[in-house]
Amino acid sequence: MYKILKAEKLADKIYLMDVEAPRVAKHCLPGQFIIVKMDEKGERIPLTICDYDSEKGIVTIVFQIVGASTEKMAHMKEGDAFSDFVGPLGCASEFVNEDIEELKKKKIVFVAGGVGTAPVYPQVKWMHEHGIDVDVIVGAKNKDILILEKEMEAVAGNLYITTDDGSYMRKGMGTDVLKDLVNNQGKKYDLCVAIGPLIMMKFVCLLTKELGIPTIVSMNPIMVDGTGMCGACRLQVGDQIKFACVDGPEFDGHLVDFDQAMKRQQMYKTEEGRAMLKVLEGDTHHGGCGNCND
Repeated sequence: MYKILKAEKLADKIYLMDVEAPRVAKHCLPGQFIIVKMDEKGERIPLTICDYDSEKGIVTIVFQIVGASTEKMAHMKEGDAFSDFVGPLGCASEFVNEDIEELKKKKIVFVAGGVGTAPVYPQVKWMHEHGIDVDVIVGAKNKDILILEKEMEAVAGNLYITTDDGSYMRKGMGTDVLKDLVNNQGKKYDLCVAIGPLIMMKFVCLLTKELGIPTIVSMNPIMVDGTGMCGACRLQVGDQIKFACVDGPEFDGHLVDFDQAMKRQQMYKTEEGRAMLKVLEGDTHHGGCGNCND
């Protein structure tokens, strides 16, 4: 069992938990995720790692209520425990394997949207711990659902916050801030990392392609099973078929077909849609969703 050491509501339908998981914490790297199960019969829920302390054996997760399982999970409290807490899974962010001195020469900007702030945080924290200052843009629909502001402020070189409705800081999207930094403030970036809703990442990539900034995105929003078995996170990356949970979750954003990913995500939710995807995708569909009879 994996004990919950802290359970906190960050915003409407958004929760943070510190979980005692020494073996997982010991091997965590930015960009990876874990899978939790509340009990033996519970749904497997893949969640990106928000933070980790290898010495204390603690892993921090942030999740948003999107269905029955996460609704039930939101009612768990300090002292409760998860039946399973598996990880770390997925590939770590590529920069953790780069030469630190070379990485220090790069100008990097992170763009976080909504709950995407949680997986961006450990990456920015890792940069800070290695003496690398990065710019961070955090966008939210309004002030009430803005999360981890103080934590991000402590590790970001420069933090820019924007809200869709203008209820806090500046009004606008993350793309508006990035465009302003580059076009009006003379900022030059060698790399952009964008994590958030699919539609947000799509428009960040459209802008960075126009600006000539290589961009990495995390496709964790489309993961369901997290092990490569269900096939839910199948996506087109350039001329290749990839699965976010086993090949990613991070990919070259300029090669990801976001329109296909968003359409497929909607189709996958119904039995009829999964059957149609099997027909359309053939051998690349992946037969582990339980509806393919493979």
